[in-house]
Amino acid sequence: MANIDSAKKRARQTPKRTAKNRARVTRIRTHVKAVEEAIAAGNKSEATAALRAAQPEMMRGTTKGVLHKRTVSRKLSRLSARIKALS
Repeated sequence: MANIDSAKKRARQTPKRTAKNRARVTRIRTHVKAVEEAIAAGNKSEATAALRAAQPEMMRGTTKGVLHKRTVSRKLSRLSARIKALS
């Protein structure tokens, strides 16, 4: 167990931050999964709507430090390319 005050504070903060970050990542994965399912079903309009809902959630993950900006950009690019190929 931590003895120094700053280490005690870090020990209190870390579980809270971890829980928030895990929730963010889970939310992002859920949105991406909705896009993937719409693509698999071949429904272009539904996939486009799901991507529009997923995009701000994914970019929010970058600003919060959960995901790297280029990782999110790559994933969005690949998803949009797959949606575009549906037609």
